[in-house]
Amino acid sequence: MTFYDDIYPFYPLQRTSFIFSTNLLTIILVFLVLAASFLLILPGIRGKSRFFWMFRIITSLFIGVVIVALNFTADWAQASMKANSTYKSFSSAVVDADVGLHVGLSGINITLRGNPVSQLNETIDYNEEFSWTGQLDEQYAEALDRGLPNPILYIAEKFTRNSACGLIYQYRYSGRYASATLWTAFCCWLLANVLFSMPVLLYAGYMMLTTAAFIFFSMASFSTIYNLPQCTFTLGDTTFTTHYSHSFWLALATGVLCALIGGLVVLLDLLVPERVREVFSTGGDDDDDLHDQHDTHGGFPHGFFNSGFLEGVTIEGGLKKGAALDSHTISHLVERL
Repeated sequence: MTFYDDIYPFYPLQRTSFIFSTNLLTIILVFLVLAASFLLILPGIRGKSRFFWMFRIITSLFIGVVIVALNFTADWAQASMKANSTYKSFSSAVVDADVGLHVGLSGINITLRGNPVSQLNETIDYNEEFSWTGQLDEQYAEALDRGLPNPILYIAEKFTRNSACGLIYQYRYSGRYASATLWTAFCCWLLANVLFSMPVLLYAGYMMLTTAAFIFFSMASFSTIYNLPQCTFTLGDTTFTTHYSHSFWLALATGVLCALIGGLVVLLDLLVPERVREVFSTGGDDDDDLHDQHDTHGGFPHGFFNSGFLEGVTIEGGLKKGAALDSHTISHLVERL
């Protein structure tokens, strides 16, 4: 449908700023469904173990969702500033805005929000993403064609291959290795949960320690960007550099939590293994129990023998039919025979 001379009556909608990542929303919903499914079993658990079981499930799911979500967050490092800067190319008009740079493992987000939002007869509220998976130079060229504001183009240009800062090589490779170690930590977390449901709690503790180690490795990988000279961003009279942000500190807290859980399980399994297995509702086979009982008494376990099979054998004090025989009595019988 057109008016005249192929002029359309409908126009594209104004681009709005980023609210919440759909990837993060999907991850959180999946783990919430898992948590709700496990909590439905809670009424069927008796006694005080119910609360320990609930605490164990919630803590484990929290660790899992954090490890997965950290691969998709965009705030491992960030920088923000208030600046008076030119808004468009070939124009001297200046806007007062908050400029933000958010660096994740898979790319960067550049935000621009005016103070106030409506200036120069426009709504200044942008959040533009540039990912490492694609060709960032091509994304930057596309941003130039779209005519994005100058502050966004200036920061994005610092991450192109032709930039003297070389930020794309620092952040892309450090983020790639950090993401790989985080996925390894997630696999260790899965294996630790399987081992926690088996009578091998010592190895479950070791796997939790391994999970913590790989989380720390991911942090160390991302931190390598600060071993190189930092590139300074300048807008107007204001300069800023990036620093660690929420995701980095959340990874640190999760790694410390995994290390505490793993170390505590290993220590308690070495000191009071029976008590730990009782708390985690795990136990060995019947043969193992008999073997432990045999080792405890230094001989055979208690049993019941029919004295009719012992005709002609005399034992001091006599022996009643169906009487219980301990290890000392059995040894005495063997000597008599």
